[in-house]
Amino acid sequence: MNKFAAIALAGLLLAGCSTVEGVKQRAGLAAPAPQGSVYVPPPPPPDPKTQMAELETWLGVLVEEARRTLDPNTKILRLDERLVSIARARAADMAAKKYLSSAAPDGKTSATLLMDADVQYQGLLGENAAAQYYVAQSGVDPKAFAERFLETWLNSQPHRENLAFADYDRVGVGAAVNADTVYVALLFSTTTRDTRLPGPSGAGTAAHFDSPAEARDAPPPKPPASALPMRGPSN
Repeated sequence: MNKFAAIALAGLLLAGCSTVEGVKQRAGLAAPAPQGSVYVPPPPPPDPKTQMAELETWLGVLVEEARRTLDPNTKILRLDERLVSIARARAADMAAKKYLSSAAPDGKTSATLLMDADVQYQGLLGENAAAQYYVAQSGVDPKAFAERFLETWLNSQPHRENLAFADYDRVGVGAAVNADTVYVALLFSTTTRDTRLPGPSGAGTAAHFDSPAEARDAPPPKPPASALPMRGPSN
């Protein structure tokens, strides 16, 4: 760059040009663009709605691994289509109504949904729910989100107890997304029908306990007073 060009460049900079490259172009000093080079922007991230099934799969895998780490004697979890349906309904409801709770605004819980699906169900039901924000420009990484969901549950005592409860042998995972948040519901249940929980006319019970340990140590409950199943929120 000769002295005159340097002075011209400085003058253009002082004149308020926004970038050095812009100044060089105006001063005729910019390097010519390589022939045939065209900027190709990166593709947009996938629609998060199309990634929820993959997120559910990753959660199922990671949860099973975590249970083995927490207690090698835990029963193997079997995917239960009924629990999957309820978990997906719970996640979709939370995403649509933008809440995170064991009970929906209308009072419905996983336990009531389960009893609606099977009035003869008798056993224990546990739920872990969580939500994560995401940025549309970055999208959702199913494996990374699954790992963060699991980490959140492991750092919460009640959720960790649900993960480690050895007698759970059925699982259902549901994930749903709205404009900026991913919601998941993870349901566990036992499948052995507990003869301590009879109900009139064959009605079952989905009892609520604050933790699996409390459920394990609870005395045999009294039969419900009516033919309607006892309904309470899930863990």
